[in-house]
Amino acid sequence: MRKNKLVVPFLKWVGGKRQLLGALSELMPEGRIKSYCEPFVGGGAMLFHIQPDVAYVNDVNSELINVYSVIKYNVDELIIELSHFENESEVFYEVRGWDRDKIKYSSLTDIKKAARIIFLNKTCFNGLYRVNNAGEFNTPFGYYRNPNIINEPVLRAVSHYLNSKEIHLSSVDYSEVLERVGKGTFVYLDPPYDPVSDSASFTGYSRGGFDREEQIRLRECCDDLSRRGIKFMLSNSATDFIRDQYAGYNITVVKARRAVNSVGYKRGEVEEVVIRNYE
Repeated sequence: MRKNKLVVPFLKWVGGKRQLLGALSELMPEGRIKSYCEPFVGGGAMLFHIQPDVAYVNDVNSELINVYSVIKYNVDELIIELSHFENESEVFYEVRGWDRDKIKYSSLTDIKKAARIIFLNKTCFNGLYRVNNAGEFNTPFGYYRNPNIINEPVLRAVSHYLNSKEIHLSSVDYSEVLERVGKGTFVYLDPPYDPVSDSASFTGYSRGGFDREEQIRLRECCDDLSRRGIKFMLSNSATDFIRDQYAGYNITVVKARRAVNSVGYKRGEVEEVVIRNYE
């Protein structure tokens, strides 16, 4: 079936794969992928590129999955809600501060919460979704002249895709999703990356982080997928630790451009690895 070119990521996300879609596509299994699983969906670049008929879409970030759900079920109301926001620093910091009052925030509708995430993502500095240890959004205002807060064609196209196909949304631990995956489903894993240095971190998108014990637990889940005959592809940073963990698998090095960094000159090409349990 023909893909809808408007079905693309509606958020900018740390580690997003839009720039690597060409390289990753060449490494996917041959033939059309009809059943797909992505336990760390993030901005959804791979999901929207493949546009499978059946997909199991998960992310531990419940705020993010709520945005997907609202786009699926309440896109009209979401667009209306987004129209109420203005690209001004005072508005930004007021909206950013909504989650400081936990009781008040919990009383907000899912639509309002989703609109908040999109608005903050479009207007914050460098589109960086980041939370502190209390789970509160803490990226500063971006001072962009004309951010595209309401990308209505994309929101409606994504909504149509999520409704026209069998898309299962969840926000649980990735291992729960992988345990339920059936044979014949292709799994793409894009976890928070192993830091390339002591100061580097890709874990600020959710509370708790993703340390090396988690990386090992994920590799054990991948071993289980292989034992069950389920094909997977995984992206991560090209550290010695990751290479050692997946030494028994097919490893391909790709070049990626780091777009999210507060220091401009540190945004440049870095090596990543793509790991597969198939040829």
